[in-house]
Amino acid sequence: MGFGGSCGSCGGGFALLVVLFILLIIVGASCFC
Repeated sequence: MGFGGSCGSCGGGFALLVVLFILLIIVGASCFC
């Protein structure tokens, strides 16, 4: 599980985590704006 390495080694789990994190930022920004 090398977060600093290539994205292919982590698989879809890390990509899903990134998508959820970005979605959380977007929802938080829309709530505070």
